[in-house]
Amino acid sequence: MTLARQSARRRPSELLLPTPAGLFCPPADIHIDPVRPVARALITHGHSDHARAGHGAVLATRETLAIMALRCGEGFAGSQQAVAPGEVVRIGEVTFRFVPAGHVLGSAQIVVESRNLRIVVSGDYKRERDPTCAAFEPVPCDIFITEATFGLPVFRHPPADGEVGKLLESVRLFPERTHIVGAYSLGKAQRVMALIREAGYERPIHIHGAVEKITEYYQAEGIPLGEIRMVAGADRKALAGEIVICPPSATQDLWARRFPDPVTAFASGWMRIRARARQKGVELPLVISDHADWDDLLATIREVQAGEIWVTHGEADALVHWCGTAGLRAKPLHLVGYGDEGEAEDAGEVADAAV
Repeated sequence: MTLARQSARRRPSELLLPTPAGLFCPPADIHIDPVRPVARALITHGHSDHARAGHGAVLATRETLAIMALRCGEGFAGSQQAVAPGEVVRIGEVTFRFVPAGHVLGSAQIVVESRNLRIVVSGDYKRERDPTCAAFEPVPCDIFITEATFGLPVFRHPPADGEVGKLLESVRLFPERTHIVGAYSLGKAQRVMALIREAGYERPIHIHGAVEKITEYYQAEGIPLGEIRMVAGADRKALAGEIVICPPSATQDLWARRFPDPVTAFASGWMRIRARARQKGVELPLVISDHADWDDLLATIREVQAGEIWVTHGEADALVHWCGTAGLRAKPLHLVGYGDEGEAEDAGEVADAAV
């Protein structure tokens, strides 16, 4: 790098810095995934720990804006601007670009550039193939801001199709039992449905009312999920041997106990921890995650070739320590308000759904 280029380069703190509201870009006067209402916000994806209502203006992918409208209501922001993947948006001296993150439909990393400095904000992401959303695209950068939800070596996720195979084998072995699969209503539920179809399962899949709106949106976007039926109004005794998908919180409600001798499953990266599965009464844990596991976090950091790593949330300390051993500068940002999409979100949807 020439001396002229070095002297012209922005300092990182001039381009992005953590604030109580979230990551803030001072020269553009805009936040990324703010945790409280702000004047202008860039949103990486539609989960409620990243996409909140009440901002003055929101820039996001078309799919994320549609998902926010479904979950928060049409008036979730003062104004909305859809940004296509790869499209460059300039605000003052700063350019922003949305690049697929592979997390859920419409999810994006945000590439922030100004004066020869490029910072990539990952949002939530995964590297494993997902038939319901665009795959993660690594972007070489100077600073990579990554999540670390599963940032411990114990979290090494098996292939998701193998976990779905376990579910279908249980359905075959226990045709007298209803298989109830807990899966977060945005992204995970639809991914599980799509993987079930890819495995050759052709019978109807039954869903809880809290999963309906997002599932219909995925289908409207051309994602093949096969025949989907609502549990509401169905004779639950007739659902022996069938697959029912619902928010995780519903698996522990009276709602779930009304099915014939139910097998309770839960699709989550947290199911790698067997004690957690037992604590939640999960008979059939399915290790299916929409976040990068330990190996994929490390592989991504190597691939983007950033000299500095900032960790927004999750198991930050372990990932920061690994970066140090790899000769990379790294620090946790200690941002509050982010995490796994969580059961609190789905519990609210269960309460609101007519089931």
